[in-house]
Amino acid sequence: MDISGMYVGLDIGTTSIKVIVAEYLEGQLNVLGVGNERAAGLSRGVIVDIDKASEAIKRAVKAAEEKASIQIHDVIVGISANMLKIEPVTGMIAIGDQAREITDQDVRDVASAAIIQNLPPEREIVNLVPDEFIVDGFDGIKDPRSMVGVRLEMNGMLFTGPKTIVHNTKKAVEQAGLNAQLAVVSPIAQGLSILSDGEQDFGTVLLDLGGGQSTAAVIHDHRLKFAEVDPEGGDYITKDISVVLNTSIENAEKLKRNYGFADSSRASEDNQFPVDVVGQSRPTDISEKYLAEIIEARLMQIFGKLKKHLDATNALSLPGGIVLTGGVAALPGITDLAQDVFDVPVRVSIPDQMGLRHPSFTQALSLVNYRGQMSEVALLVQSALAGNNQLASQVKSQPEPEQSVEVSDTQHSKTTQSRSNKPKKQRGQGIKKFFTDFFD
Repeated sequence: MDISGMYVGLDIGTTSIKVIVAEYLEGQLNVLGVGNERAAGLSRGVIVDIDKASEAIKRAVKAAEEKASIQIHDVIVGISANMLKIEPVTGMIAIGDQAREITDQDVRDVASAAIIQNLPPEREIVNLVPDEFIVDGFDGIKDPRSMVGVRLEMNGMLFTGPKTIVHNTKKAVEQAGLNAQLAVVSPIAQGLSILSDGEQDFGTVLLDLGGGQSTAAVIHDHRLKFAEVDPEGGDYITKDISVVLNTSIENAEKLKRNYGFADSSRASEDNQFPVDVVGQSRPTDISEKYLAEIIEARLMQIFGKLKKHLDATNALSLPGGIVLTGGVAALPGITDLAQDVFDVPVRVSIPDQMGLRHPSFTQALSLVNYRGQMSEVALLVQSALAGNNQLASQVKSQPEPEQSVEVSDTQHSKTTQSRSNKPKKQRGQGIKKFFTDFFD
């Protein structure tokens, strides 16, 4: 299906707010404008002052509007994975007494049936991702529309977050004069955008090293299975430099960006640079290696905490290794340091768009890419969460069914057999135990 359109991704980070206007045309993403402004009103990835956050969003949006020469109204906004809860859900509806074709509304109804539950008052639904539809007992269907049946079921994954985080994010967007057309849990969008098909299928750990927090997410079987957030990030590294060297936060940030190394073994003792020290009239020379040791100490602490959570789920046994992203991932030597700590293959994901070749732009680009790749069925399912008719209206038409409803028992048996013969099922006992302990 050809999905085309212009979308705006809004990444509300602790240190900066990024807005990317892009056109998604025939599977290609063309960036039209970018806004990047200093954030305000956030702490550790969470909005704590809606007024300040909304003003910062306005500035970033205005910059993107000027570069793209358009007026922005609707945005796709990322929601942090703080205290994220993931759970499987199932919905079922009766199409009617007589078999008839399944419609867009039936898809929305079965999605609504899947989320009928008593949520705690402090939590709110963010995303509902369909895994499969079942028509009259025939499973593995991705798009049931135009098929004929009397009973429709849906299996999917429900993602909920703290109501405070979700509400504050949407409120700040609304107060900035924008419409949050779609909210997406950040690791879901990143996993789809920066991981290869094989990495998503067999399993990969995604580490987003941001300014206010660091997020470890496990993507397996093309789904987000686990997420853990450590409330430490690039800001903590900057503060460490400021305290140890007795210099201002502004100077510490410049030192980190201009001379910083994540791995102290790669830094030189001979390369020195001046540092303005509070209370001294003249700068003090500091070696590149000494600065790297300060940075490395904090990164080791962050990686160590995340490793404990990943070890508890045996996620580091996944064949995809670790993919790093986020602003801190730009530090030289971070790949070597991460490999030493986690003892798995590590790579850094950097966008290939001209002018955006920095890991800090990954999230904003991922939001646009995620929306561009959303199928019509996914739009219908997501629109059922809060009666989002705007998303439902973007479904242009029902495609012709890709498979016949008349499936014989023999054909169904062959389909089931072909699934069971996938190469990834023929793995060693260690991997089988991993799937049993964590993913099943």
